Amino acid sequence: MKLDLDGRTALVTGSTQGIGAAIAAGLAKAGARVVVNGRGEAGVAKAIEELESQVPGGEFVAGAGDVTTDEGARQVLDRAGRVDVLVNNLGIFGAQEPLEITDDEWRRYFEVNVLAAVRLTRLTLPAMTEQGWGRVLNIASDSAVVIPAEMIHYGMSKTALLGVSRGFAKAAAGTGVTVNSVIAGPTHTGGVEDFVYQLVDQDLPWEQAQREFMKNHRPQSLLQRLIEPEEIANLVVYLSSPLASATTGGAIRVDGGYVDSILP
Repeated sequence: MKLDLDGRTALVTGSTQGIGAAIAAGLAKAGARVVVNGRGEAGVAKAIEELESQVPGGEFVAGAGDVTTDEGARQVLDRAGRVDVLVNNLGIFGAQEPLEITDDEWRRYFEVNVLAAVRLTRLTLPAMTEQGWGRVLNIASDSAVVIPAEMIHYGMSKTALLGVSRGFAKAAAGTGVTVNSVIAGPTHTGGVEDFVYQLVDQDLPWEQAQREFMKNHRPQSLLQRLIEPEEIANLVVYLSSPLASATTGGAIRVDGGYVDSILP
């Protein structure tokens, strides 16, 4: 099975590290020209250097800009040129007592995790439908379905992203463009390491801290370990490829069996 994205341009938001960087590498390995996005020029340049070492011969384009603003989103798209594959990966998360979340924090989570994806989809979908091919993928989370008590503002934003994905899939019906969300489970990234240590003893070695976190805070996981970013990327690359042409409007899970459901 060949996942061939030769001649396609993919924009991955928030792709200087973690899941986003793994997705960028995976898409480049499949032949795509990949636009690497982060807010700062220096961070994007460093990420591209690292990606080029991982994917020799891969084509990476610097797409620095703050996609949480209209001006920043348009700046990134100008640098990208045509976008055939849009991966809305950018997101923020953090633990906070539910009754202590302020109105400003609710708004910030919605604007970063939902509205940025809506904005970029609105700006790229018309060209995709006109050419009769395109992929939009929104990176959601198991928290969209199993709302975590320690970060319900994050869970709310990811639930909204599932609805956004289904709605835009309907807007693109019959055009050859697919829109899906990817429900990622608890994943091993630097940011998640910080989050884990908010919830377990900070003096524990990482392997022990991870086990404590999964046992006490994510006991539903059938995988019983954190997912590696490359495992998320594998599904995203498939859904971005021509082989996934009949998959649209879906919320596809790569969650380690965390969501207790027989439906995908």
